[in-house]
Amino acid sequence: MKIIHLFTIAVIFAATSVAWFVLGSAMNLRTHEHHGKSGERIADGWGPPLVQTHPTAWHAAPGTSDGRRPLAIAASDISVDLAFEPRRRGLVNHRTYAVDFRATYEIENTTPVSQTVYVSFTLPDASTSYENFSFTLGDGGESRRSPRNGTFIEAVVLPAGGSAPLVVTYLARGVDVWRYHFNDNARVSDFHLTMHTDFREIDFPAGTGSPGERAETERGWEFNWAYPDVIAAPGIGMSMPDVLNAGPITSRIAFFAPVSLLFFFTVLVLTGIERQTNLHPMNYFFLAAAFFSFHILLAYLVDHIPLHAAFAIAAAVSLALVGGYIRIVTKGALTLMAVAAQAVYLVLFSYTFFIPGLTGLAITLGAVATLAILMFRSARIDWSSRFTPPRQTPPPLKV
Repeated sequence: MKIIHLFTIAVIFAATSVAWFVLGSAMNLRTHEHHGKSGERIADGWGPPLVQTHPTAWHAAPGTSDGRRPLAIAASDISVDLAFEPRRRGLVNHRTYAVDFRATYEIENTTPVSQTVYVSFTLPDASTSYENFSFTLGDGGESRRSPRNGTFIEAVVLPAGGSAPLVVTYLARGVDVWRYHFNDNARVSDFHLTMHTDFREIDFPAGTGSPGERAETERGWEFNWAYPDVIAAPGIGMSMPDVLNAGPITSRIAFFAPVSLLFFFTVLVLTGIERQTNLHPMNYFFLAAAFFSFHILLAYLVDHIPLHAAFAIAAAVSLALVGGYIRIVTKGALTLMAVAAQAVYLVLFSYTFFIPGLTGLAITLGAVATLAILMFRSARIDWSSRFTPPRQTPPPLKV
C-alpha cells in the first residue's frame, strides 16, 4: 500500500461524504415540503390536537365585578375512547386519532334561593367536525342551538339545593394528543374519567396527571382518573404512539453514512495490508458508490413502498454489489470479510435508526469492537516495511 493510495482513498471518502450530505439535505427539504402541505390537509380533515375544557356554571350576581357568581360542577362522570388511526401523507406519517367523548355533569344550585343557572361548555376546536353531537341540560331536552365561537351556553332554573344533569356526547378527530383541561385553581369534586385506548404504547403528556388505576385490555388499556375533591387538579391527556417517518429516518441515515463507510474502509485497508491483498483506489471508488446506492435507493423507494420493504431492497442491492465486486477483484480472498463488514457497518448501523435512542450506543460499541479486533490482528505487522517501496535491485554489470 502506497501513501499516495491512502491519500486518494481519503479523497474518495470525502467526496462520498459530500454526496451523502447533499442527499440528506434533499430528503430534509422534501420532508418539510410534504409535511407542510400534508399537515394542512390533515388539519382540514382530522383537526388539530384536541383539548376538552371542563364546563363552567354560574348564576347572575349584580353586585360582582362581572355580574356573575361561579358555581362548582358537583359531579362528573366521563368516558373517552381513543382510536389510533395514523395517516400517511408523502414521507410523513401523521398520528391521527378518533375520540368518542361521553360525559354526564351534575349542575347544582348551592345557594339558599332559586336561581337561573347558566352552563358553558366549550368544544375542543371551533373548526373541527363533530359527529353524533348532543347537548342536554336538565329536562329541557337536547339543545338545537349552534355554538358561538365553539361554546354552548344554556340556562336552567334550579330551586335552592336543586341539581340538573348536563349530558354531552360527540365523535371527533384530532392529531398527536388528546387532553382534558381544568380551569386554573378550579375546585373539582366527585370527578371520574375513564379512558379506553386501542393501542398499547402509552405516553402521558407533560403537565398531566397519572391515572389512579390502569388495566390492560384485549385491544389496549383502560385508565381511570378520580378526583374526589381537588383544587387545581392536574389535567388529563394521552399522546398517540410514535410512528416511523420515512423522511426523517432516511435523512438521518444519510447524514451518518460516512461513519459506516469510514469503518468499512478502515477494515478493508488494514485487512488488505495484513494479507498483502491491497486494492487500488479505483476499487475503493466503486465500493463507495455501492455504499451510496443503498441510501439513494432507500431515499426514493420510500415514496412508493413501505419503509421496511424499501430498507430490505436497498440493503440487498448494496450487499450484492459490494460482495460481487469484491469477489471478482480479489478472487474471493476478501469476499466474506467485506460482506460481513458491510452488513454490520451499513445495514445494522442504519437499522438502529428505527429504534430511538439506540443509534449512538450501537455506533460506540461497534467502534470499540472494531478497534479491538484491528489492534490485535495488526499488532505483529511491520508497518515500516509495508509502507516502504521495495528496493530495486540493479541489473548485473556486463563484462
